[in-house]
Amino acid sequence: MATRQQTKVNERLAALTAAGTSVWLDEIRRSMIESGELARLVEEDSLRGETSNPTIFNQAILGSSDYDEQLDELLQAGRSTREIYQELVIADIQGACDVLRRVHTDTQHYDGYVSLEVDPDLAFDTERTIEQTREYWGRVDRPNLMIKIPGTLEGLPAIEQMIYEGRNINVTLLFAVEAYEQVTEACIRGLERRHAEGKSLDVHSVASFFVSRVDTEVDQRLEKIGRQDLRGRAGLANARAAYRRFKEIFHGDRFTALAAAGAPVQRPLWASTGVKDPAYPDTMYVDGLVGPETVNTMPMATLRAAADHAKISGATAAIDPEPDLRALAEAGIDLEDVTAKLLRDGVQKFVDPFENLLDAIESRRATREPR
Repeated sequence: MATRQQTKVNERLAALTAAGTSVWLDEIRRSMIESGELARLVEEDSLRGETSNPTIFNQAILGSSDYDEQLDELLQAGRSTREIYQELVIADIQGACDVLRRVHTDTQHYDGYVSLEVDPDLAFDTERTIEQTREYWGRVDRPNLMIKIPGTLEGLPAIEQMIYEGRNINVTLLFAVEAYEQVTEACIRGLERRHAEGKSLDVHSVASFFVSRVDTEVDQRLEKIGRQDLRGRAGLANARAAYRRFKEIFHGDRFTALAAAGAPVQRPLWASTGVKDPAYPDTMYVDGLVGPETVNTMPMATLRAAADHAKISGATAAIDPEPDLRALAEAGIDLEDVTAKLLRDGVQKFVDPFENLLDAIESRRATREPR
């Protein structure tokens, strides 16, 4: 009698998961869902979640023919450009959620999430962010959905309110440790309000802390002042400083009552983990940020590199960042100024491809819409 062939699980990614860092994919594409590739990644590469953003959808929709049939149907139905965008991405998010639903169940809701970002032009509008989060939550209608809300000052009230209302939230575009602290406060307040009213605390959140972009900006400044010896140290040190605050906040006195009542911590999620400088190892932001209760969302190229040659050697996210931070400060690098610039640039980097995608849909309307 033939025996069922066992799934071959990648040892490096399994080791990363065992060390406490959940492997998520920072990419989404319809063909990946429909071909079974996403399911294969779950089975063989320990994939436990997926994130998306306007740049990713811009590349997926405009870079393939996967969406043409649905696009034609929506054009014929007379939908507006923004409605077409939303229908296209919601279909992908639902499909990915369905693939990852078993992970969500098997991990008791710890993992298995798929993230959908609110429209990037809402980053500085609290009320519209709240409205669209509620809308997307209802339309996607999957328990393993996470809505991405930017960690701007205007985003903070929306984050608290949405967690209070029981929606899973991925806070994005975090660069500064101070901004990260404000986000943790918003998360905890939302959970405390639920706890005070006797509501379920099975509400999950991650805080997406960007890494490689910090090195890109700092390295440019270091080159100008002739301090190339400090290149490639800012991104990891800044992220490790955030991880240190995570442990202090979510394993400190304030969170004790919530944890005892079953509330999950808001995990740090390492984002922007694809290496921008080819001089650096391509798994630099994987190997250097391993630790319990973390997530690493990787572009496909980084995921494949990690599967091939990642080096998992203990809780590297817990390495003391102070020597590197001090050396950078003494060299004249103002991280506060760096992270403020990166936040401004980061919002725009999502707005631009979002508008480009809307323009492209509108152009297709002119050539495809029936007379």
